[in-house]
Amino acid sequence: MADKAKMRAVVDAFKHAWAAYERNAMGYDEYHPLTKRGTNFSLKGGIGYMIIDALDTIQIMGLEDEYKRARQWIADSLSFDRDENFNLFETTIRVLGGLLSAYHLSHNDTLYLEKAIDLADRLLPAFDTASGVPQAMSNLGQRVGIYDRGNGGMVSTAEATTLQLEFRYLSHISGNNTYWDKAEKVLRIVKDQTLPLGGLAPIFMQPEKGEFALTDIRLGSRGDSFYEYLLKQYIQTNQTEPVYRKMYDKTMRAVQDRLVKKSMKKGLSYTVELQANYRINEEPWKESPKQDHLVCFLGGSLMLGTRFGGSDLANARDWKTGEALVEGCMATHETETGLSPEIVYWRVQGDNLGDTYPNDWYIKGSYGVARGGSWTKMTSYDARYILRPETVESLFLAYRLSGDNKYREWGWGIFQSIEKYCRLESGGYASIVDVDDANSRKDDKMETFFLAETLKYLYLLFSDDTVIPLNEYVFNTEAHPLPIFTPSLDRRWLEG
Repeated sequence: MADKAKMRAVVDAFKHAWAAYERNAMGYDEYHPLTKRGTNFSLKGGIGYMIIDALDTIQIMGLEDEYKRARQWIADSLSFDRDENFNLFETTIRVLGGLLSAYHLSHNDTLYLEKAIDLADRLLPAFDTASGVPQAMSNLGQRVGIYDRGNGGMVSTAEATTLQLEFRYLSHISGNNTYWDKAEKVLRIVKDQTLPLGGLAPIFMQPEKGEFALTDIRLGSRGDSFYEYLLKQYIQTNQTEPVYRKMYDKTMRAVQDRLVKKSMKKGLSYTVELQANYRINEEPWKESPKQDHLVCFLGGSLMLGTRFGGSDLANARDWKTGEALVEGCMATHETETGLSPEIVYWRVQGDNLGDTYPNDWYIKGSYGVARGGSWTKMTSYDARYILRPETVESLFLAYRLSGDNKYREWGWGIFQSIEKYCRLESGGYASIVDVDDANSRKDDKMETFFLAETLKYLYLLFSDDTVIPLNEYVFNTEAHPLPIFTPSLDRRWLEG
């Protein structure tokens, strides 16, 4: 049953955020709510990141006036002809995914399809490598893939393997199989490799060789959505491609065997990272109790997987682990603000921290120092809350799948904390620098994913299950719902 009062509260929050952006920065890729200005990812002009990322949230919430103005901007002002380098992954999940979702939710408004095809055609040259694994960047104006000097030419695993939902759906509605084939080839390359530790993927790939590099293994940044999209590709094509379910089951067994741990005091579930060790004659991976907020997608994802195939034994294990991981992530919201930090570290035996941190987890690098006869708190980069959606994403999935009202209660608590500590009376919402300081300084940034994901998942958490039902839609990693469809036989990846 829908909780209409809470739905209205979330809609009001969205309108408060959107009105500030529309008033002060309409058309810019990013919004800075403290200085009331917009910026673009390119000196040559923006490509609609904020507008397109938020568009399907506007549609789902039924905000007709806001929708008309956003659509008009796309029709009149949006251009992808920018002689500048854009990240292939971010542009695909936010902009291409947003256009495709808007196309479906608008009952096939061809404006969005035309824009999506134009953008995808400018992104495709990134796949023109010796292996077919894409470069991390694309120059949209020149239509070429760009070598990422910052990472030695490598592309993160998440970047290369989190393009498939969008490109496959675009093929399905456009009839152009090139998009599908380019994206699927990356997963074929991944499947043909022997992944370490039973199916865990290092966080970087080498595009020219089509191989994984000996790098860290983690479920947070640069690794997270690889695991997410294995399941979601299976769901997207109506469970007609069991190869993805098999790959997903293998990786989830490895994740639970090697990366899921229990905390020292309360027995909470959390995940560790494996840091690459390059020393000869030593174990290649060193365990670190570091957990990104990004990892909090995993609990809900594991629970979702139990509804789409899988053995009874695996589903029972995944459901139990998923529930426990959601509870562990909620523990990281036990801060002065009720918001979770960007990164936490979990206490482990032999960490030599003594009683410095009395709880199961801590924020590394935040401590007090004596200055001028008084104590001043030093805040680490890890202590930020940047309006991220991952915990509320899992709460939404957990509630839809279980009906347990505790997930709504937890989500409402997070929403109230956002309202109290991030909302600006002058308009918009800002990140905060320290979740453990009720008077924390705010940061001049309202991320596009706050509108695309955080508020959308909160709205859906309090809606009934007829709004974007899970048996009809699959969400891309930026929370853009795409319809589940049954592809023609020649499109299905059937294992030989």
